Amino acid sequence: MSRAELFIIVGVALFVFGAARMLLTGDLIRRVVALNVAGAGVFLILMSLATVRDASEPDPVLHALVLTGIVITVSITGFALALIRRIERTEIVRSGPRESDG
Repeated sequence: MSRAELFIIVGVALFVFGAARMLLTGDLIRRVVALNVAGAGVFLILMSLATVRDASEPDPVLHALVLTGIVITVSITGFALALIRRIERTEIVRSGPRESDG
């Protein structure tokens, strides 16, 4: 088994674990983290395919695609976390102030 094939297998495993966790959890922050894990699996697969195609030189288009995907993932993750924060604040306001135990 070559190194590229091993990376493809690990990338598929990361994607499957991330996608399964995203579908099975109810917490929004954990869903965002699971989506990032699945995305990392996709990036690993794409980078592995760039080296499998031609052993002498890797494909620069796939490298540029992965780099662009990483930038977009960071931006979307920040936006999603800001939305989650706002959703949780709204839920706290709607539920009303908590009664003190004292």
